[in-house]
Amino acid sequence: MKQPVRIGIVGAGIFGLMHFRTFTQMAKRGDVELVGFAELKDEQRKLRQEEFGVPGFASLGEMIEKAKPEAITIVTPDHTHRPVALEAAAAGMHILTEKPMDVTEEGCKEIIAACEKAGVFLQVDFHKRYDPDHQAAHEAVKAGKVGVPLYGQAHMEDRIEVPIEWFPQWAPNSSPAWFLGVHFFDVIRWIVGSEPVQVFATGSRKYLKEQFGVDTFDCVNAKIDFANGCAFSFDVSWIIPRGFEAIVNQGCRIVGTQGLFEIDTQDRGTRACMDDGGMRTYNNNFFREFKDKLGATWYGGYGIESIEDFVYNVQHVKEHGLDSRPAGVWADGFDGLQATRMAVGAHRSIEEKRVIAL
Repeated sequence: MKQPVRIGIVGAGIFGLMHFRTFTQMAKRGDVELVGFAELKDEQRKLRQEEFGVPGFASLGEMIEKAKPEAITIVTPDHTHRPVALEAAAAGMHILTEKPMDVTEEGCKEIIAACEKAGVFLQVDFHKRYDPDHQAAHEAVKAGKVGVPLYGQAHMEDRIEVPIEWFPQWAPNSSPAWFLGVHFFDVIRWIVGSEPVQVFATGSRKYLKEQFGVDTFDCVNAKIDFANGCAFSFDVSWIIPRGFEAIVNQGCRIVGTQGLFEIDTQDRGTRACMDDGGMRTYNNNFFREFKDKLGATWYGGYGIESIEDFVYNVQHVKEHGLDSRPAGVWADGFDGLQATRMAVGAHRSIEEKRVIAL
């Protein structure tokens, strides 16, 4: 019987809640011991302590010293992943980091090298690989059912409260390409099975700055060419109106010589309209809450499954060693680096107004 993995969470904010939910239910099954979490903000730390009954610490160092996790998950703002990962690797922790792995190529390489030196497992949480619809597209392309991929389009757009209410403090250190685009940069690269070779991008940096004082891009629009000849356009933004029926609008399509694949990942077919919320669309593929016959609450969906997979991967490498790659669709450090290269290239292209080789 496999021993439970001693897990610590770094970051207890909005998406950190998904990690708490995941590891709490895995603890019920004996796969995890959630030994603590680190959160800088006193109020947020107190909230999660009361909600989940897990020890909270003001820093990663304190959590490592007192709780002694063997693996951590990083759920902090985009531009802060690098120092956390380096500290964790130096302490011998296996690492799951939320995307992007880092906002620089150099940072990604440094994280990869640190993990290799320390002999620890590194995974990047690109959870869109776990979406069954994206997996179906991946398998169709891999099996040649759409022929040779020629072109496609992906879009991901958040409602405006994300940059101006959820993350106004650190949104200027991020962008729609970092917060949203890397999701589809990764999953499209994975689906078409080819490496990016060049990017040309444009973007707007006006509305959020002038209207709300948040100095970041409103949108980023990139065209990326892949080594197999496939060309993809990516449109990402976080300014769609509050009245939109979901927090995120998203989808993609892939066209090949013998077929096409279209996925509307915003409208999965479940819609509701209520007086207190208006029209709403629900992505139950990403997250769903349900109760078993005994009344216990459980969580499912690919947003949970990708985090769960990290635990199973850590169990695998503990038993078989790092040279034995765990099976599955999970993303490693190189995958994280490639997504960052695409985002860095898109931002350089906007700034320099030219095609950037990747």
